[in-house]
This record gives sequence, C-alpha cells and structure tokens, in this order.
Amino acid sequence: MTPVRRLSSPISIEPSLDLHTGINVDDAAMNRKTDTPVTVIGLGLMGRALAGAFLKAGHPTTVWNRTTSKADQLVAEGARLAPTVGDALRAGSLTIVCVTDYQAVYELLGVSDSELDGKMLINLTSGDSAQAREAAQWAEQRGAHYLDGAIMAIPPAIGTAEAVILHSGPRSGFEIHKATLDALGTVTYLGADHGLASLYDVAGLAMMWSVLNAWLHGTALLRTAGVDAATYAPFARQIAAGVAEWLPGYAEQIDSGSFPAEVSALETDVRAMAHLIEESEAVGVNAELPKLIKAMADRSIAAGHGGEQYPVLIEEFSKPRND
Repeated sequence: MTPVRRLSSPISIEPSLDLHTGINVDDAAMNRKTDTPVTVIGLGLMGRALAGAFLKAGHPTTVWNRTTSKADQLVAEGARLAPTVGDALRAGSLTIVCVTDYQAVYELLGVSDSELDGKMLINLTSGDSAQAREAAQWAEQRGAHYLDGAIMAIPPAIGTAEAVILHSGPRSGFEIHKATLDALGTVTYLGADHGLASLYDVAGLAMMWSVLNAWLHGTALLRTAGVDAATYAPFARQIAAGVAEWLPGYAEQIDSGSFPAEVSALETDVRAMAHLIEESEAVGVNAELPKLIKAMADRSIAAGHGGEQYPVLIEEFSKPRND
C-alpha cells in the first residue's frame, strides 16, 4: 500500500500483567534492549527492507530466504544468513515473517514447528482476518506467542515515521517488543483480536481506492472541457480534505444508530447523484461508479431512510447483495 499519514494508536495501552505469559508489562518495558536479536524470514522487497531497518537500528539480524542470493546485500551489511528455517528460529526469541501468503507461512514454519515453542512470532504476511485468526491458533498450538500485522507502506518507507505497521494480538507481546519494532516505523497496536490488523488494512485500501477512483472520475469529466489533471488536483485535494473533516461527526451518528439530516437528507443527495450520472453520460464519461452508489442510496430510500443523513447508507454497506 502507498505511504499513509502517521497514525496514533486507536486503542490506549495500559500496563498490566499478562495472564498467559505471567510477564508484567511494566517490568518488560523497563528491561527492553535496543540490541535485541531479530530473525526475518522472507526476503522479498519488503522483507529485505524490514531486515535492513533492524540492521540500521543496531539489532543483530538473522535472515532466511529460499533463494539465498536475496540475502547477499544484507549479509554484506552485517546480517547472518541462516542455512535453514530452524536455524533462523533458534537465532533469537523474536521472528518476523513476511512471505507470499499464509500457506507459505505454514509450509516454511511447519517443517521446524518444534522450534516455535516460546518464540515471539510476528506475521506481516498479507492476508484476511480469518487467516490471521487461524494462524494465531496454529502458532499458539505450537507454543509460540503470536502477533499478526499489516504494513501500510512501500518498502522504501520502512524505517521512517511514514511507515505505519499495524499489530493485533496479545498486548503484552507487542509491549515487550515495541522498542525493537520501532525500528520499522510508526508501530500501532489495535487490540487483542488477531484479525484486526488485516481488517484495518483492507479498510484503508477501501479508503485509498475510493478517493483515487473519485478523483479519476472527476479528472475524466474535466478533461472533456480541456482541463488537465494537474489543474484539477489542488481543487480535488481541497474537497477530499473537507470531506475528511466530516468523518468524526458521521462516526457518532453511525455508532449511535441515529442519522438526523443536519446538513442534507439522503433524498437530496440522490438528486445530486443523478446529476452526476447525467453529466457523465452526456460528455461520454463512464458512469458505472456513481450508478452503483445511487442504486444503494435508492434501496435505502425505499427502506424509508430518505429523510436521514448520508451515513445511514452504512446499513447498505453492512449487508451483502444476494444477486
């Protein structure tokens, strides 16, 4: 995913005794070391960026990859190349996994699953929330402590504050290793549910693509009048920023389940949607996207929500289509 703004943790983290490990989070935090040995399994572009950031921060770093040549530059910078996954796991208590998919995680680590006992395993492999929860159960059955994560950044941003790394799972595991994980960027703890990092990841993608698609649609409209994308971009950015300011108030409506039309009623918004569709078709621009949104709004109005404010569409977004 492209770089995003620095995020603060949406869930406060308070000191406590972790009942699973018996570790006092306060004591663990005070005894953190910045030279903690780290293992990175998987050396694609992202994996190499992760290992490089740990090396730069001074952490003894062991790496493993099926294609060993991908470790050459890291080894030249001071990393140790483990001959096997088992050797990599034995190199330290903290292992970061960043591979193709969750099946690859099982295939690689399953060969040496006896080495997982007592290890802290942080899986930054892309997947969905169900896969994250299943992987947590798989790891914990083998005695590992497990956090699932999502990387909201491109490889060149790793090691800077622009790289947002999301984590979910037992809080104590995150707290104990936060000082080490800070080498990667802005690390954020979301909650005990292992699936949260994946859900935040795809929710972020929904925002990113929706903003970009809206901008592309607007750009296509204006190009029919000879306005180029560079001219339109500042105006579009201003609109996007303004809409973003509505989100906290709209969130209150969604969480309370009450949608008073303080600004505009949905039935008014639908008329504007129709205008957008008509204008798009008149100038020869694809209108599939606004037609989709209008269809959802029409269903909401048919269900009796025409006099309520736009966030009432959460009801349409929250249920799958049957056709």
